[in-house]
Amino acid sequence: MSTHELYTIPASLATWDVEMSGSSRFTWEYDDGRDRMLALYQKGKDKQWDSTKRIDWDLEVDPYNVLGIPDQTIAIYGTPLWDRMSEQTRQEVRRHSAAWQFSQFLHGEQGAMICSAKIVESVPDLDSKFYAATQTMDEARHAETYARFLQEKVGLAYPINEHLKALLDSTLSDSRWDMPYLGMQVLIEGLALAAFGVMRDITTKPLPKQILAYVMQDEARHVAFGRMALREYYQNLSESELREREDFVIEGCYLMRDRLRGKETWETIGLSKSEVDEAMEAVDKSEYLRLFRSLLFSRIVPCVKDIGLWSPRLQQAYADMGVLEMAGQSLEALMKQDEDIADQLDAERFAAEEAERAEEVAETIAMGDPES
Repeated sequence: MSTHELYTIPASLATWDVEMSGSSRFTWEYDDGRDRMLALYQKGKDKQWDSTKRIDWDLEVDPYNVLGIPDQTIAIYGTPLWDRMSEQTRQEVRRHSAAWQFSQFLHGEQGAMICSAKIVESVPDLDSKFYAATQTMDEARHAETYARFLQEKVGLAYPINEHLKALLDSTLSDSRWDMPYLGMQVLIEGLALAAFGVMRDITTKPLPKQILAYVMQDEARHVAFGRMALREYYQNLSESELREREDFVIEGCYLMRDRLRGKETWETIGLSKSEVDEAMEAVDKSEYLRLFRSLLFSRIVPCVKDIGLWSPRLQQAYADMGVLEMAGQSLEALMKQDEDIADQLDAERFAAEEAERAEEVAETIAMGDPES
């Protein structure tokens, strides 16, 4: 089935063309490279995986309860609007909310694939080109995985959200080679990592947990790549150049925050205009969404600080968003946790499979025993 047949809202164009500018940079230095960057590149090669083999696609998913989480996580839960809804409409709210979220993950992964390909083209250092090439493959795998999940398990999809689209547009159309790093590796990937992490930790369903954990294992390396490249480069920029990057970060963070409102989902499930307005008011007042938004910046804020964009006005912008306290998060600890959770999930799955195979072998042997 074509993905366009799954879209709740017709996609405006079959393809979206972004006019890119900047130079394609070649380097003739093949021997030199930073040890940490080359180690990350080696890890990127070692950690490649096949989504058709590593993920158990035979696991069932209820499209009306994709994550298996309580309704309290729905922003309008407990409001008069929620109370007036029929159970059928509530089912649609659950399904559309999950479809919208995973659709934005899918579109973000395609954006990451294109941004990492642009990094290969434009970054001046060969070791960075090497690593970005592995990331391009990672992002292709992620897009493949989320597309299959939506097509086979949810059966519903949404076009790219206008706020995510705007950030991708400004990231890809900028001629400066560091902007795909800043827009994708720091902002979009940082927000995605945090969103994946929240959903990975609260879902009670094994298939989405596998997908989120395995994707996060890759994404943690990608954010490390962006930090490594930008920290060194930004040490040598002028105040005016740093201010331009800070302007981009502030605007991008507001775009990422606003995209979480998901207005199109409420419009699509058949609510009246007044009910959509009521839903959006509830979304803006939702304590759960406020906490969720705060957690989503747990990866971005410390990363922005780490790469050297930490002027008083940027700190004030984060204070206004209510996320300044996230600057104290340890990115290394979060990344190690992402690695450990994915490895533990593998160990548990394969141990269970080995135990099941051992039981089958024992039963087969017992069936052939004449004394049994």
